[in-house]
Amino acid sequence: MATPLEGSWALVLGVSSGMGLAVARQLAHEGVNVLGVHFDTASGQEKAATAAEELRSLGVQVHFHNANAARAATRAELVPLFRELTGDRGIRILVHSLAFGTLVPFIAKDGQPGLSERQMNMTLDVMAHSLVYWTQDLHAAGLLRAGSKVYAMTSAGNAKVTSNYGAVSAAKCALEAHVRQLAVELAPSGVAVNALRAGVTVTPSLERIPESAELVERATRTNPHGRLTRPEDVGDAVALLSRAETSWITGNVIGVDGGEVLTA
Repeated sequence: MATPLEGSWALVLGVSSGMGLAVARQLAHEGVNVLGVHFDTASGQEKAATAAEELRSLGVQVHFHNANAARAATRAELVPLFRELTGDRGIRILVHSLAFGTLVPFIAKDGQPGLSERQMNMTLDVMAHSLVYWTQDLHAAGLLRAGSKVYAMTSAGNAKVTSNYGAVSAAKCALEAHVRQLAVELAPSGVAVNALRAGVTVTPSLERIPESAELVERATRTNPHGRLTRPEDVGDAVALLSRAETSWITGNVIGVDGGEVLTA
């Protein structure tokens, strides 16, 4: 059964740009109050503040926090605050859209060092393991309840190789494994957990990939819809899936790519 989202609460990790911001915008249009965590320098903070005001203009409550979402101290500070803000409603939607990872080859080449242990651990911790830690803490605080939805952003790069994407690819594989495990463990609580596999989408994260121009050209040429995936496509998917009360759609990698993976 589909239910309106108006008045519910969402938490978006990585809310200040790209897919995270697009999801927050779409949910705000649906009447969802938005909690957000982002980690930005001064210029990024200004953009985040502007985005927060834009969402508030839609008549919803918006609380953005500039903090490192991968740190335990951030969760320890914010989870009790989120519990106070949401009251007895809890968090209906959790979106994990953290896209901060190291983009270098594993093997040293042309005088450039290969991936370090610190860089590998950081990439996996931010882009994969933090999903588990946030879900653990939110569930322990009683904020994830029957009907809650958890979404993690993955990509087709989990199974494809480019010279600079190795650590991020490993993180996406780990992320999808975490989604499956959380889906099974949270099923008795009525909480659904899924990964969304967006197609190639022009975002600040994509533009940091050295091979991004090649990825964009190929996806534009081969996507059955004749265009790239847009952040708004992901926002639409989150809103659509979140209206369902059921937790029967869980543990999946759901393509939000217009069929791109079928022809790329």
